[in-house]
Amino acid sequence: MRELTRIPDAAIVARNGRIEYAGARGGLTSEIVEGLESFDARGAAAIPGFVDSHNHFVFAGYRPDEFLARAAGGSDMDIFRTVDATRNADYEELVRSSEKRAWAMVQQGVTTVESKSGYGLDSDTELRQLEISAAVAEHVPLDVVPTYLGLHAVPPEFEGNPKGYIDFVIAEVLPAVASQGKARFCDASCESGVFGPEECRRFLTAAASAGFKLKIHADEHENSGGAALAAELKAVSADHLIKTRPEDYRALAAAGVVATCLPLASFCLRGKHADARTMIDSGCAVALATDLNPGSACSGSIPLVIALAVLQMGLSIEETLTAITLNGAAALGLADEIGSIEIGKKADFCLLDAPSIDHLAYRSGMNIVAGTFKGGDLVYRA
Repeated sequence: MRELTRIPDAAIVARNGRIEYAGARGGLTSEIVEGLESFDARGAAAIPGFVDSHNHFVFAGYRPDEFLARAAGGSDMDIFRTVDATRNADYEELVRSSEKRAWAMVQQGVTTVESKSGYGLDSDTELRQLEISAAVAEHVPLDVVPTYLGLHAVPPEFEGNPKGYIDFVIAEVLPAVASQGKARFCDASCESGVFGPEECRRFLTAAASAGFKLKIHADEHENSGGAALAAELKAVSADHLIKTRPEDYRALAAAGVVATCLPLASFCLRGKHADARTMIDSGCAVALATDLNPGSACSGSIPLVIALAVLQMGLSIEETLTAITLNGAAALGLADEIGSIEIGKKADFCLLDAPSIDHLAYRSGMNIVAGTFKGGDLVYRA
């Protein structure tokens, strides 16, 4: 994760959305650039577009009062306020609010984002969240990867009956999601007081049989067995991992599961960060993502993720950049397509208002993205 190539006086050539050349400017020939428009970056550093591989940006129902109450020492988190609001939201307003959040990502250099459902906990609203997730990419220059978060919480209509809810999800919602064809992943929250490993295994096994790739919310508040389950099922990623044991880091690494850390959630909850340093030293591919959501982390700040990773989690700037680009792509099963500036990959990159990546950490918490390119097209310019 520290092995980055830095090329001074460089050039990138993109054609038909793909990178055809990336290297020293002196290596350009008239044949390579024939028929293409040129853009002078004027010494700005070019880096891969950020990949936010854990995000819940399609929702209605902000909860700022809850956030401020926790800041004053409280602990309440009421997901069902957001569930009610999302179920009752006007479709067009839900689209508008989601697109607004997506544009804010583009302005920070994000070129690919995951979008989880999970705020419907019924069939109609979950399908609507996934439909809107996919539709956002039609109006915002951003690739969106929809994920069905089937086991997020037990809804009020199944209170005290998690088995009945899982029966409902597997029998009714999962087939509808598969038929809709929008979601690429299925996700489950393996946490004490939510769903245990056996319950998650049942749902995720059914999801895998239906053709979905797997993700798991694991070990955020205590060691729930989520990371071990992710390794067992060979999930694409296991996310949060704050209470995960060192032996589970090694199991994740051996199984090829990307360990996704979400420092904004830890920051907003004033808790301990995941031990990304030990994860990397144990052989894990570590990704970083925002976990933008209306409850625990209502922030999509890439600059703050980077600052926390370097200043509080012990990662180098090279490791941090890899975690939020190439390893983020791996957490979405897209490392062959995006996440680095390489010939053949999508021409998704951004320019910094700085000469090097070091400024991403040095100018802590500031958005220094000067321009975002998606498929070779300049889609945002500061």
